[in-house]
Amino acid sequence: MATTLLLIDLQRNMLEPPEQVPAAHQLIVLVHGLLERARAVGASVVHVRNNGAEGESDFPGTPGWELYHVPVEGEAIVDKFGMDAFADTPLGELLPAGSTILMAGLASDYCVRATALSARRLGYDVRLIHGAHGTYDAGGRSAETIEKEIEHELREAGVRVVEPGSPIFRS
Repeated sequence: MATTLLLIDLQRNMLEPPEQVPAAHQLIVLVHGLLERARAVGASVVHVRNNGAEGESDFPGTPGWELYHVPVEGEAIVDKFGMDAFADTPLGELLPAGSTILMAGLASDYCVRATALSARRLGYDVRLIHGAHGTYDAGGRSAETIEKEIEHELREAGVRVVEPGSPIFRS
């Protein structure tokens, strides 16, 4: 079965100053390597882009709305207006039923979580790439703590958490 690298909301507003996530640099480097690997084996790549409301840093057309990693020919861009990338978007039409989804992106406790849970409900084999998702400090907890909590929650829901260096791509 085919594998798709699904990149959630890797946009400039969360990866560049002044509001970047704490592990922005590591996330950028890791995702760059994942993209190189996916492209080298011809795996499908889908970029999801959040569309914020007017006045927000990811409002369409603003610099913060732009994807950090520029898609190449043949890679889909899915625009969304809520947390779940499957809700009211064509994402489900781009992914073969029952296929494997490798997920990376932002924010772990919002859009990554919502999309991963939705993908599981829809019957996809979902694999979250450890270290390839991030969030902000919140509620007195560090981003790193929240990211670990999300990985635990998603494991409980049937998502596999995989290491970025493991043989994760199947074309």
